[in-house]
Amino acid sequence: MIWEAILNDTISIAVLPGDGIGPEVMVPALAVLHHAAKLYGFNVAALEHPAGAGNYRDHGSALPQSTIDAVAEADATLLAAMGLPDVRYADNTEIVPQIDLREIFGLYGGIRPIRAWLPDAVPLKDPRAADIDFVLVRESTEGLFVGRGKEQTDGDRAVRDIMEVTRETSEKLFHFSFRLAQQRRKHLTLVDKANVLGSMAFFRRIFDEVAEHYPDVTTERAYVDAMAMWMVQRPWDFDVMVTENMFGDILSDLAAGLVGGLGLAPSGDIGDDCAIFQPSHGTAPDIMGQGIANPNAMILSAALMLDWLGRKREDDRMVKAGACIEAAVQAALRSGKALTGDLGGSASTFDAGEAVIVEMKV
Repeated sequence: MIWEAILNDTISIAVLPGDGIGPEVMVPALAVLHHAAKLYGFNVAALEHPAGAGNYRDHGSALPQSTIDAVAEADATLLAAMGLPDVRYADNTEIVPQIDLREIFGLYGGIRPIRAWLPDAVPLKDPRAADIDFVLVRESTEGLFVGRGKEQTDGDRAVRDIMEVTRETSEKLFHFSFRLAQQRRKHLTLVDKANVLGSMAFFRRIFDEVAEHYPDVTTERAYVDAMAMWMVQRPWDFDVMVTENMFGDILSDLAAGLVGGLGLAPSGDIGDDCAIFQPSHGTAPDIMGQGIANPNAMILSAALMLDWLGRKREDDRMVKAGACIEAAVQAALRSGKALTGDLGGSASTFDAGEAVIVEMKV
């Protein structure tokens, strides 16, 4: 009985530190995670597993089967940035095991929360910019990315990539997005290019069908080019957006720029039974090993993970722990103690993490 209670109070986390600054930002994120668990009365069993460009260079595999198995068995996965500019596959393509994991586990719901954590870092001058708080949901397994490694070549004359949108995945994506909107301000915007592409017209038709099941959620439809403009002109008007893989890839970086950059941009890739959480930034090899990388996106990804786990397990402690981390990050940023160089401060990676822990309160 005692062991059963311990297991029920323990979350198992697969940790993939990755490349470049990945291992550096993972350390404070785990420290914050363990502190949150202690404050809210649950346990974290975090085990590290190899993956990434460095592992490919040194051991010949970017994503060992043992790591895939560990991700499958864990309650959730924390993944830092992966990839190095000077390490490539034989065909010169980038090593991106994070995309492989999305495809292996069907992680169709890519969530990119965007919030004005630090108003001074927001480049927009409108006072309403301090209210920016939306979530971009990116379909992460299909769209234009499905053609990765499957391009059709016509000698040296042309290369064609394919784009795929399926009913099964789109329905899952839209139900996921509507449920997320129900947890927030009950407004969902579809972003597509349905006026030009048949695949996007199909995407919109499925959205309209699913929308009928959620009469409590207000919907809006926008072409991706118009949305790129509106995200700059009035980002505070949006709540949840949902879009295709490539459009989401582009818009999520634009969105991060609205609130101070990728160092403040957490993310999660969520499927039916598996979820992986990671910062939206890259490996920044130019500053690795210097102890100056911004850990806040990694820490916020851990908070996002706790919120997802808490809702999945119906465990309010984990939901509250995630909210506690978010509040602490915001307080540490606004105090100036968690401001790393990219945010105009001088805090080290370690100091930024410690500043967040100091602000954590039940």
